[in-house]
Amino acid sequence: MKTEQYELYEYARKRIKQKRIVYFHFVLLFLAALFLFVATKVFDFNQNADWHIWLITAWLFIFILHFIKVFITDRFMSKNWEKEQIEKLVTLQENKIKELNNQINEDSSTK
Repeated sequence: MKTEQYELYEYARKRIKQKRIVYFHFVLLFLAALFLFVATKVFDFNQNADWHIWLITAWLFIFILHFIKVFITDRFMSKNWEKEQIEKLVTLQENKIKELNNQINEDSSTK
């Protein structure tokens, strides 16, 4: 397998694993929320306190952050984006070095 094809394969495998973990996280959140609700309302477990609502809300917030990371952030900031940014910075650095070399050459030739 060529290196480029292998990189594409690895990237696809990594993305599928990330998505699978998000789906698992969602199912776990749903089941835990259902369990906490049932334990509190049906079995009258500490019904006066709303701790289960706070726990579910905090977990939902963490899930939303996880979802955003996998489906929004990682989609746009992939390996290709990273390579483009590195190439852009290297080009800028090379241009700056050329400018400095030209400036040094001009200064040495005028003296």
